[in-house]
Amino acid sequence: VQLVESGGGLVQPGGYLRLSCAASGSILSINSMGWHRQAPGKEREVVALITPSGNSAYADSAKGRFTISGDNAKNTVSLQMNDLKPEDTAVYYCNLVAFATGRYGWNDYWGQGTQVTVSS
Repeated sequence: VQLVESGGGLVQPGGYLRLSCAASGSILSINSMGWHRQAPGKEREVVALITPSGNSAYADSAKGRFTISGDNAKNTVSLQMNDLKPEDTAVYYCNLVAFATGRYGWNDYWGQGTQVTVSS
């Protein structure tokens, strides 16, 4: 299973970015897809996630500003981030919880990470 991310970059405070992630490989079933982030010196934290049925959840810091969406047919997930703040600066990682061939049970899969920098 591979996750490929795109869409990070440098943006001014108040700006917006859209992150996208595509999962490929021998995926049998998906439990959830989502985004986590890790800022320098901090632990990785969940930002938002979505299930195949469309249920979504957000960190308090993301509510009202970020929107997660998914395409079950393409195994993709996107994160629209509006009104970005300097504290949103981090490496953002795509996450997939799935049942795949060759591994037992549900497993976590991670993208390589994409840098988001919010600065004037």
